[in-house]
Amino acid sequence: MTSQKKYIVSHAPFWHIGSGVPERNLNALLALTPAVLMGLVYYGIPALAVVCLSVSSAIGWEAAFNKAAKRPESVGDGQAALIGLLFGLLLPATAPWWMVITGTFLAVVIGKHIFGGIGANPFNPAGLAVAILAISWKNYFDFDAMLLNYQFSFAAFDPLVALKAFGTGVLEPIGTVDLLLGRQIGGIGATCGLALILGGLFMIVRGYTRWEIPAAFIAGLFVTATLFHMADPGKYAGPFVHLLTGYALIGAFFLATDDSSSPVNQGAMLLYGALGGIMTMLIRNIGQYPDGVIYAILIINIINPLLDKIRPKAMGKVA
Repeated sequence: MTSQKKYIVSHAPFWHIGSGVPERNLNALLALTPAVLMGLVYYGIPALAVVCLSVSSAIGWEAAFNKAAKRPESVGDGQAALIGLLFGLLLPATAPWWMVITGTFLAVVIGKHIFGGIGANPFNPAGLAVAILAISWKNYFDFDAMLLNYQFSFAAFDPLVALKAFGTGVLEPIGTVDLLLGRQIGGIGATCGLALILGGLFMIVRGYTRWEIPAAFIAGLFVTATLFHMADPGKYAGPFVHLLTGYALIGAFFLATDDSSSPVNQGAMLLYGALGGIMTMLIRNIGQYPDGVIYAILIINIINPLLDKIRPKAMGKVA
């Protein structure tokens, strides 16, 4: 008899860190807890309502889509909860309920599932939802108007809007320490720089986030802001102001680092992060929008496949 050869097909060798998607998402939720708590301290019950509605509606859209598409249940992996929390933290505390539910639909269904589900989305889902809503209903992202009736114990205005409208002199009442502690108005979980830095470092130390993207993003933003400030100190604010305002830190640590929409090679990650920081400052200083973080991140999400082609030379390959 003629012997038959059997061909065994298997996946290529890979390295596993010993944890899965649910554990990573759980750690990301824990890392965002300080930002959530500071948001509740500054904005109270309305902020809690927005965050809870955002998380619960994101989970609801996840379950509804899986049922409609006859896909396996995936609520338990925590991805929808993480998307909902990130989206909620980017909103003002007075965001209307319909905008929260619309945003989580855009994030979960359009930003994630329409592209094939977890790991297939080319854009950060929460960032994509905020970008669509900010273009559609930009007045709801005017933090000065949305938070007009709040009683704050500090100078209550959006620093980036003040910079865009009046120049750097308006920021004199707010110091760097105040900005770091969140004594400014903005997104529920995006104003307290210290909380976001602690959360970001937690993810890096735990090994769930590579340091290259946040570090390069911050460096790109910092250097570009410094150059603008040196060129015209009376018109452009210094680098620390830009680093500690708007969505800069939450973008660097939690939006730009989305696994499926960011590079995997070190050189590509450094270039990806640096381009995000540079683009943020170009939009802020010479663009139309006061805060360019979301749009900068979506742009680098688009070029991510090109950057990922930048790979180290294969070991043992003859030059």
